[in-house]
Amino acid sequence: MKPVWLFDLDNTLHNASPHIFPHINRSMTAYLMRHLALDEAAANRLRVDYWRRYGATLTGLMRHHGTNPHHFLHDTHQFPELHRMVVADAALSHLLRRLPGRKIVFSNGPRRYAEAVLDVLGVRHHFSNVCAVEQMRFHPKPDIRGFRHLLRQQRLQPARCILVEDSADNLRTARRLGMKTVWISRSLRRPAWVDVRLPSVLALARHPLRRGR
Repeated sequence: MKPVWLFDLDNTLHNASPHIFPHINRSMTAYLMRHLALDEAAANRLRVDYWRRYGATLTGLMRHHGTNPHHFLHDTHQFPELHRMVVADAALSHLLRRLPGRKIVFSNGPRRYAEAVLDVLGVRHHFSNVCAVEQMRFHPKPDIRGFRHLLRQQRLQPARCILVEDSADNLRTARRLGMKTVWISRSLRRPAWVDVRLPSVLALARHPLRRGR
């Protein structure tokens, strides 16, 4: 049976580190300053603390401050010049076209942002669906509830799924559910729950997993 590919977005399909992540981090810190009456240093510490504890700043804000997730995501994901910020390889579309099976984007970002990045990359047509944090009912990875929402909504069997992701913690949840795991990382280590470690998503073109094995 052909696999179902679940692709993370940021730092998997494109490089978000140079421009997009710094912009989001600044926007989230500013949001915390405005809505929690914190100075910049305290807001930045809290943002990082929630991200480390829960895998997403949003989770901590909802849990401890009752933050409206729609308002937070809309406010912190404004990109008037997104096309200048996305860093990606032109070979991405060719890779996706060659991969057999269904492809879904599985992102902790909001859907509007994910769709916009895919449009800039010129690869939206390769994906049958985009599962963003709204579709996870605001249980972002690595929360297993977000994974289960995806599996139910798309009627997927975990054993058929391959999660391609830059976060080892997110891959650990995938493995618990019975998925295959591909870690996009240049780390020299490979955790036990990672099936394959690749330096770039483009390396899938040369790996047996590309043939569904």
